[in-house]
Amino acid sequence: MTFRALVRFPLRLATALTLLVGCDSEPVSTFKAPPFDVRPGVQQLTVTRAESGLPIILVDPTGKELVTLLTDAEGQANFAYVPDTPIAIQTGEGGELPSYNGATLKPGKGYRLRVGGETYGPWRILAIDDHPPVALYEKQRLDRGMNYIETRDGTLLSAAVFIPDPVLCGEGPWPTVVEYSGYSPANPREPQPGSQLANLLLCYVTVGVNLRGTGCSGGVFDVFNAAQYADAYDAIEVVGRQPFVLHNKVGMVGLSYPGIMQLYAAITNPPHLAAIAPQSVIEDPWRQAWPGGIYNSGFTRNWIEARDRYAMAGGGDWVRERIKEGDAVCEENQRLRSQNVNFQKFVESLSTFPPDADERRLSNLVPRIDVPVFLTGAWQDEQTGSRFATMLDDFTNTPVKRFTMFNGRHPDGYLPVVLTRWAEFLEFYVAQRIPRVNALFRLLDKDIFEMIFGASDMEFEPDRFLRYQSYEEALAAYEAEPDVRVLFENGFGNGVTEAPVARFERSFASWPPEADARTWYLGPEGKLLDEAPASLEPGDDGFDHYLHDDEAGSLSYIKRDSLFRIEWKWEPAQAGYALGYTSEPFSENTFVVGNGGWVDLWFASDATDANVEVNILEVRPDGTEFLVQNGVFAAKFREGVDEERSGPFLAEYTYKAETVNYLTPGEFVNLRVPIRPFAHAFRAGSRLRLVIDTPGRDHGFWEYLNPDYDGDVVHTVGRTPAMPSSLRLPLVTGGDIPDPAPPCYSLRGIVCRPWMPLPNTTVTVP
Repeated sequence: MTFRALVRFPLRLATALTLLVGCDSEPVSTFKAPPFDVRPGVQQLTVTRAESGLPIILVDPTGKELVTLLTDAEGQANFAYVPDTPIAIQTGEGGELPSYNGATLKPGKGYRLRVGGETYGPWRILAIDDHPPVALYEKQRLDRGMNYIETRDGTLLSAAVFIPDPVLCGEGPWPTVVEYSGYSPANPREPQPGSQLANLLLCYVTVGVNLRGTGCSGGVFDVFNAAQYADAYDAIEVVGRQPFVLHNKVGMVGLSYPGIMQLYAAITNPPHLAAIAPQSVIEDPWRQAWPGGIYNSGFTRNWIEARDRYAMAGGGDWVRERIKEGDAVCEENQRLRSQNVNFQKFVESLSTFPPDADERRLSNLVPRIDVPVFLTGAWQDEQTGSRFATMLDDFTNTPVKRFTMFNGRHPDGYLPVVLTRWAEFLEFYVAQRIPRVNALFRLLDKDIFEMIFGASDMEFEPDRFLRYQSYEEALAAYEAEPDVRVLFENGFGNGVTEAPVARFERSFASWPPEADARTWYLGPEGKLLDEAPASLEPGDDGFDHYLHDDEAGSLSYIKRDSLFRIEWKWEPAQAGYALGYTSEPFSENTFVVGNGGWVDLWFASDATDANVEVNILEVRPDGTEFLVQNGVFAAKFREGVDEERSGPFLAEYTYKAETVNYLTPGEFVNLRVPIRPFAHAFRAGSRLRLVIDTPGRDHGFWEYLNPDYDGDVVHTVGRTPAMPSSLRLPLVTGGDIPDPAPPCYSLRGIVCRPWMPLPNTTVTVP
């Protein structure tokens, strides 16, 4: 047996055993074996060891031919997507999914493969809940350093185990957490941030696992697909059975990609999962790529392109080093990478919401989660945004919820203002003990934080539960606390500019909190009025106009970025390219807290296709304006209102192809432009400002693919008695706001500048 065959042997054996234990569609005696290897998996089927360029037809259980894949140079093909019309697709280098019109491969029995005049099979395509015999998990043992975890379809996932220092942490077993993503969690020389914190701060074992098709893991890469959820189940069930795991249950940690993957992992309900702690997550992959139905040509496109590059064979320095050092499994696992789809091009083609995208929308999935959840996020997150908050009320089966939100940036879940509560949660539900920050870190925390943030008086929060005599008593006190914690004015808590310390906080029993609706109406001379216009003043036709800004879409306001410090450049729209409306000063302190609200616009355009952005700003008495939140919307989706998910302050749309209705030039339509979730404290004396313009300029990393017009295009907003455009926000009563007001660029994630008036009278309409 050759070395390559020796490496493949366990995978082929696993496939054979799967057939024998009943994952095939018919008795084994009727199975017709092909002259190549076939591995049925979760919503996919992989062919290897076939002839190069071989046309292989996938046939469904009814005998219908679904799609033809031509094998790559290595004789490989991966069936995961089915076009709506049977076509032939060349896989491998340069191979792409030619259209989004189609579906994911569905679970079920009786799938066959047809080559020439021969038909082979049948096979069963697995569902997420098709679990293998527990013997698959029980037989696997993990050691310190690099390991490979075998999943139900025989794919080997690279996994790195990091054991805490027994001198500082004592002997095992230890509390254990898993970090799971397509970054580099399985790099045995460099654990990811969440794993480092858990290992060093809490004395936990951490296990970093790479998604299939990334790092040294086998399989084909995808973006948030069902096979990854099932792999997470398998990995957790393997890790939870290791002798080093305290209580034989594990938690999960990670921010951003590993935070998102925790949610997908938890919806599979692994028996050995204790709790998850996701941070800086998304609500839906499609809406992340197409916010408001507009392609995010900035961060999201760049992120997907980076994932495509990293998932290529040998992607990542540490992977190449492992192969160079003789890791034969890692090397073998790179072979199938030629089957990876170019997801950047694929996602950019998804201009409307595909039906099967509901399978990956987290707001549809998180009701399945049945373990405690600690989740954090920032309103101004420059990478993932704040849509995560719209799904917080969907955690209906979660026994314990701890949600923390704040003004800030993407990595701010690892700030000390949040980190102590993160540690508390893990100690209660993974370690099952009264939380206590490591005494060594108590000695060093001020030095560490000063080195990172330049602030000399920052430290972890005090240990809050040491006064209790038993774990059960402390846990009961913890679980009696409100579910939702909202931090205000993060960045000005200790006088150091952007130091990550919150000024004050408020707690709520649930999200979104109970709120009163406040409506302002667009008025003449750039005013926001308390009442709808009953009539118009002489000389006022009740219409304001602005030009499409063809530069806006390619602009964002973060120009140089490090982990916690950035350089800002918030460029204003020029007069004539935006509309501004400002309220009277608030007579009392006012809190806006919730799922954002919306702007009801009566809108017309010279064009048939138009994108709109709305911005919420605070204008201080000193003439400084702060960008609080915004939202964007493609007018063509206005008729696709999602009545089921919309709420008193949440405007949701389906973005489905059948709802698209382009504008008729010059004809007014009603647009409800959603504002992203946020919380902000307006002091008495400040004014609220609404700015309407072309999407762009007003987000940290996001850019937008706006229409490319031939010549100037004018958009018009109505504010007449018959067409009263308005702004609706959720106001929460009560609560003090400390003085003085934070100065410009002291609040994390919030940009500011001198107030720039927009006269709303500079466009001449032909």
